[in-house]
Amino acid sequence: METLTVNTTHQSYPIILGEQLLQEAETVFERIYGSKKKRLFVITDTTVAPLYLDQLKENLKSHQIVGTFVIPAGEGSKSFEMYNQAMTSMLEAKLDRASVVIALGGGVVGDLAGFLSSTYMRGISFVQIPTTLLAHDSSVGGKTGINHPLGKNLIGAFHQPDAVVYDLSLLRSLPEREWRSGYGEVLKHGYIGDQDLLSCVQNSTITNITTSVLRKSIAVKAKIVEEDEREKGVRAYLNFGHTMAHALEQVSGYGVVTHGEAVVNGMLFSLFLSKQFHPSLPIQVEDERKRLEKLGYSFAPLETMDVEKIITSMLTDKKNSDSKIADVILEDSQKPRVILLDKNKFEAYLYQFKGELFS
Repeated sequence: METLTVNTTHQSYPIILGEQLLQEAETVFERIYGSKKKRLFVITDTTVAPLYLDQLKENLKSHQIVGTFVIPAGEGSKSFEMYNQAMTSMLEAKLDRASVVIALGGGVVGDLAGFLSSTYMRGISFVQIPTTLLAHDSSVGGKTGINHPLGKNLIGAFHQPDAVVYDLSLLRSLPEREWRSGYGEVLKHGYIGDQDLLSCVQNSTITNITTSVLRKSIAVKAKIVEEDEREKGVRAYLNFGHTMAHALEQVSGYGVVTHGEAVVNGMLFSLFLSKQFHPSLPIQVEDERKRLEKLGYSFAPLETMDVEKIITSMLTDKKNSDSKIADVILEDSQKPRVILLDKNKFEAYLYQFKGELFS
């Protein structure tokens, strides 16, 4: 069992990593809350519930689990409708301000559960128990929210968890596509903050993640979150690849392309954009594409994208400013920066990218 600590302006909390932590849930919760016995409400999904919900209940008997809510697996559950249903269930369970919401699942469960806990009685505690590789990123940092038909994650709040409990043994149940999705965020952390991490994962296999690699990946994000909890500055660097990714997800229909697959597509475009602004950047876009394809990523979403629809989606991105589209590029290895481009300029780069990479 290893522990990283995230120190934000509002609170500090542990990220606990290890094997078989679900079996040691009582011990883990004692580390988080001491001798206090909590009333718990578990939010999970239809994929995770049959695998781990009973196990969690069995191993948290000293606490009172007063309710559970199981959402359909998939990005479609980050919706007003599901938020309303889950909130009703929490109200019916009579949670109080000392209660704790447990997010048992991947990024969708964590985002929804976090938003629910941030708005229930104006904010109660929650604990993240990620069950996917992708959620090693989304579970850290306190971003919570739901989607809107006009854009991804447009409704939400910053709400830090009391702890993130990352049981690596739960990852063994993941299908390969989910490994690939999560691996995209590991690659992102390498590109923006750790060359050793990037080199390691570029030359590994997507289902061969070690505790050391995960710790390095989480450490990149934790460091940025500590410096900029509310995304007023450097935390925007964590959006590397995400301007394109969110547009691809929305235009294709949430869930058709996984978040991590969309991020990898988005990073390839951001690397292209980086070279337009910084030709001396020691990265060749075509070489990066080949490395990523060897890891199993497809760039069909970029090749077949409808540029006008992508631009329309990007114009609703919450990162934009002064009616300009925001994106993150690299000015040098592991040196990201934010740029703002007007619609016509961004559109021209998209057409240039398609012509050079997929002609």
